Amino acid sequence: MTLSRRGFLIGAGAVSLPVLLAGCGFVPQSTPTQRTGTLTFTTWGTDAELAGFRTAIAAFESANPGQTVTLNAVPYEQMFSNIDAQLQAGNPPDIFRVPYYTFGAYAGRGQLLDLKPLLSSDRQAQFTEPAWAAVQNQGGVFGLPHHTDTSAILVNTELLAAAGITEVPTSVEDAWTWEELAAIGDKLRGGLPSGTYPWAYNWQGNGVTRWLSLLFQADGAFLQSDQKTPAIDSDAARKAVEFSSSFFSKGYVPANNTINSSSYASESWFSQSVAMVWSGAFQIPDADATATFDWTATFAPRDVRTGGDFGGNALVATANTAQPELAASFLEFMTDAEQMRDFCAAASLLPTRGDLLNGDLKFDVRPELAPIFAAQAGGVQPQDVAQVASPSMSAIIPVLKEQLDLAFTGAQDAATTVQNLQSGIATAIGA
Repeated sequence: MTLSRRGFLIGAGAVSLPVLLAGCGFVPQSTPTQRTGTLTFTTWGTDAELAGFRTAIAAFESANPGQTVTLNAVPYEQMFSNIDAQLQAGNPPDIFRVPYYTFGAYAGRGQLLDLKPLLSSDRQAQFTEPAWAAVQNQGGVFGLPHHTDTSAILVNTELLAAAGITEVPTSVEDAWTWEELAAIGDKLRGGLPSGTYPWAYNWQGNGVTRWLSLLFQADGAFLQSDQKTPAIDSDAARKAVEFSSSFFSKGYVPANNTINSSSYASESWFSQSVAMVWSGAFQIPDADATATFDWTATFAPRDVRTGGDFGGNALVATANTAQPELAASFLEFMTDAEQMRDFCAAASLLPTRGDLLNGDLKFDVRPELAPIFAAQAGGVQPQDVAQVASPSMSAIIPVLKEQLDLAFTGAQDAATTVQNLQSGIATAIGA
């Protein structure tokens, strides 16, 4: 079975789509005449996401004749090598899409436009606190949070029922504790067919940042509030490493569910090799279209507190764009309520505006699952997001990958892993 992923679904090569637009939104007080101009916008995306971008661009054109945005869609694998090369060569797009965990690196290098003096006065108030925290850097606002996603658990209800488990938590307050999840793992391990495992965790590749959800659930941190001082040498971190390592030592996950695996966790769930998988809501359309079994979603576990990953992407403008006001206007339009609501509903993503995260939130596919992911996102804390948006995050990710994989494969214990994480993060950020 060939499965689509958010980052890989646009075909074999780049697609360039010129669309005539017109800018709406921010118009300087001193400029009464209408602006004209062209912006270039580079992104990757699923079919639903790219359709959403094109629809929003068309609406921008309709509202503001005389301006043009050229949409360039590329495969995720090529996205940031292309952006980095263009930035180095001095010819980047005006606008691009960036995950929150790499946002800080671009902002920290001065490669993004500070939108703070260009935005409408009420723009900050429209976003949730974690979303706004994700686009801050050194007092500036270097992007607008376009959407988010967070990992809940997709459940094969048929496999759970076969092992005697007929109920899953239905509220974030009643999410399984770590101890309860371990008990569920033991029950599934004893009741599932040979070769089928209780779950898989979605921490492959740069998704290692999702392991931090466990650290946050233990009420730990990996950076202090200055985003410069390592803070992972703690009892909370040792507890999180021990708990996640037990997934392997107790046979809760397949042996290949490591961070360095070439297979994504969702693949084992679709093939029914595991009963549950940590997953973002973006996977819902694929599951609805291709899963051959009954399934639902429930909440990620909790320990000292609820915690989760702040996935999704921001939209940013490059520092040297020739049209900063037009760029800011376009970014504001893309994050207006109507545009964000329609985009998120079609792509099964979560909005970053507080006025959209309510009982009216629905996905076009499996709308009954939207409240689960919305409630899960509500457990994401601003201080957790601020750490992941650190300018040093791209250097910290390889440290997490190396040390956690050593722990998961049994090559080192939790205490050694945490010590190595502390020193490795210090080196990565130059502390």
